Amino acid sequence: MSKLDKTEVLSAFESAYEAANGKKPEITTKPGWYSIDGGKNLRLADLVELTEELSSGKTTPKAPAKKTKTKAAAPVKAQKKAPFTVVTENEEGYTAEELWIVILARKDHDCRLPRGVV
Repeated sequence: MSKLDKTEVLSAFESAYEAANGKKPEITTKPGWYSIDGGKNLRLADLVELTEELSSGKTTPKAPAKKTKTKAAAPVKAQKKAPFTVVTENEEGYTAEELWIVILARKDHDCRLPRGVV
């Protein structure tokens, strides 16, 4: 793994960003992390990749969306499809495996069967 010089990487990124967007980026430095224009934190290696993308003209990074406090309508819950096989109760009740399938299928989130239960 090669060592990256942060001053070289940051200056190359600034020039590529300025060429692509017409303004200098606002870079916030934290130990080991760099935030560009208040966006997602990136490592130095990620900045190298982003510099290559900017200089090749593939993508233009978007400015982070400003957070607004608006209430959105609650999302409609879709019909949950059972991740397990359908089990019907017989005269003697459920087997241990079938009981786990029924219990976990009733929960509102996906669950795994315990180890050993196929």
